[in-house]
Formats: sequence, structure tokens, C-alpha cells
Amino acid sequence: MNERTKLLLIVGVFLAAYFLPIQHPRVQGAFLEGLYLLKDYARQHVLLCLVPAFFIAGAISHFVRQGAVMRYLGASAPRPVAYGVSSVSGAVLAVCSCTVLPLFAGIYKRGAGLGPAIAFLYSGPAINVLAMILTARVLGLEIGIARAVGAVAFAAVIGLIMAALFRKEDAERLAGGPDPFALAAETGTPRRTGRQDAAFLGTMIAILVLANWGASNQAVGVFAAIHRIHWPLTVGLLAVLGWMIVRWFDREELSGWMQATWTFAKQITPLLLGGIVVSGVLMGRPGMDNGLIPSSWIASSVGGNSLVANLASSVVGAFMYFATLTEVPIVQTLLGSGMGKGPALALLLAGPALSLPSMLVIGSYLGAKKTVAYCALVVVMATATGLVFGALTG
Repeated sequence: MNERTKLLLIVGVFLAAYFLPIQHPRVQGAFLEGLYLLKDYARQHVLLCLVPAFFIAGAISHFVRQGAVMRYLGASAPRPVAYGVSSVSGAVLAVCSCTVLPLFAGIYKRGAGLGPAIAFLYSGPAINVLAMILTARVLGLEIGIARAVGAVAFAAVIGLIMAALFRKEDAERLAGGPDPFALAAETGTPRRTGRQDAAFLGTMIAILVLANWGASNQAVGVFAAIHRIHWPLTVGLLAVLGWMIVRWFDREELSGWMQATWTFAKQITPLLLGGIVVSGVLMGRPGMDNGLIPSSWIASSVGGNSLVANLASSVVGAFMYFATLTEVPIVQTLLGSGMGKGPALALLLAGPALSLPSMLVIGSYLGAKKTVAYCALVVVMATATGLVFGALTG
């Protein structure tokens, strides 16, 4: 940063502070709304979602053999395998756009190609079975099927386009050498088999999923039965994980795992929490009308099935933070207020996969150019899909 840029930054901050209309009730409410959203996120997602995700990401970065990642997710892997694995892997995680970030960072740093990594990044929050079932039950079978088909297609298509756009840059990245957290054991005899590593990671992922098996999951058949026993199952898996750690890992490996976990935590947490506050200030919490942008503006902009309505729905969804499954009742409310089916689908395809906090973190790993391209692809494809769907069902 040169001296001129520093001066402009200081002047900009001064002018913003000088003219800040803090006396206006809506501005005061918006700042409080940002803190409320941060509090809600801290209470509902940090301990049970984000912290386990950091440990899983650290384990992926430190323990998973780079050859295995390259075989299934690398740039040279067969496309059906790479995009199939990345989409399916993401689909098993019923997580929000923020919780998936450490997991995306882990496989990306470990050598996954940009396309498969992006497919995983999109599929994690956008494609989970429960969300699809709840969408069909609450919003109708038509929208439920369209969301399921659209989300699966988006994961692959967006990943393929990103891989094509940045093929040269990604090849240079992958040619740069192994991840800095790679185990020295990769050049020798591994202490564990591939099945043991898979069981270790699978157990942690199962703990993440079961610990977050919330009350909303009771709405659907078999999910209700799992919800009744999700805590005993979680505790049992924690005991299994503890046994694996004691029996399969030495002190040096565990220290490396903690170092990798801390690296992800310190890189992601400040941007993520800061982005959540900004998102709350701008748009408020879902269902509340205390942000700087009045919810009435949003509701009026997404009425009908026009191009403007679909684009507005995609953009609002992309910047707004949705906790897992909260997008369904929000869209239900908007449909009751005159939202068209096309914009509803556009929001369902763009909203869960993106948010302002996730954009900030993605930018720290991919850079501004790739992040803008990814976000633009999500918005454009969601808008186009919503427009077509609205025309067919209107």
C-alpha cells in the first residue's frame, strides 16, 4: 500500500465518521442488528459447526495424502470422477455457506483442482437432502425438484467454467509443490493405512453432521428418528474418535494437526465474523426489518417473474447470510407477499451457497478475480434459471 492510498484511506474513514448519521433510529438499529446476528451465529454455529470444521480442515491438510487428493480431485483426474466426488462429498454436509469454508480451504490447499474444489464449495451448503425435502414439502414439489436439479447442475457447471477460465493459473499453482503441512511420512512408510485415515475423517464428519441435527430435522420421516438419538450417537462417535487419536497418532502428528487447524482458524475467523456483522448491519437478521436496507425494498423488488426480479433475488440471496435451512421459511414468507416462483428459485440457488462473510473468506484464498468470477457465475446462473422456471410455471 503506497502513501497516497494510505492518505485516502485515512481521509475516507474520517469523513465516514464525521458524517455518520448515528442519531437516526434506523442506523442505530442496524448497528445493533449486526451485533445480534453475530451473537446468533456465535451461539448457533461456532462451537458445533465452525470449530469441528476447522479440525476437519486441519486433518485434511495435514493427514490426507496429497496423491489421494490429486487422484480424485486433481486437475488431471477424470472429470466424471472429480466432479462426482466433489459434489457428493459436499452433499453429505448439511452446513451453511460459512461452515463449508474451512473444508474447502483444506482440500484446495491439499492439491484439489480449482474446478472440483469450487464444485465442493457450492455443493456443501446448496445440496443437502434435508433442504431439498423441506423445500418440496413447504414450497411445493415443483420448486423442490427444480432446486434439487438446479443445485446439482450448478455445482458441476460452475466448477467446469471456473476450471476453464483459470486453467493456466491453476496449473501453475498445482506445479508449485506440496502443501506446507504435508507429512514427511509421505516420502516414507505411512503410519496408518488409507482406510484408517478415511475412518478418522469420516468419524469427524459424522460428528459434525449429527451434532447439528437440529429440531427442524424432525419434519421429515427418518430424520425424526435420527434426531431423537443424535446426541447419544454424537457422544459415542466422540469416544471412538478419542480412541483413534490415542491409538493411531503420535505426539508430533497431533502437534502438526493442531498447527494446521490454528492456521485455518486465524485466517478465516476474523473475516468471517467481520463479514457477519456487516451483513447484519446492511440487511438485518432473516425475518427482521432493522437493517440499513429496508425489507420492504427487497420484497417489492422480487415481485413477479421479470428479469429484474430474478436478478434482484439472486443478488440479495448472494449477499445475505442464511443459516442452514432458514432459507425455506423466508422464501415461504416472500411467496406469500407476492414473490414469483422464478425469483424464489433464484434465491434458493444463490442464497445458501453464498453470503457476504463467505465472499470475504473465499477472496483470501482465491484472490479477487476468481472470487468475483465465482460469485458472478452463481448470480447469473441463478437469475437465468429463475427466469426460465418462472416462464414455464407462471
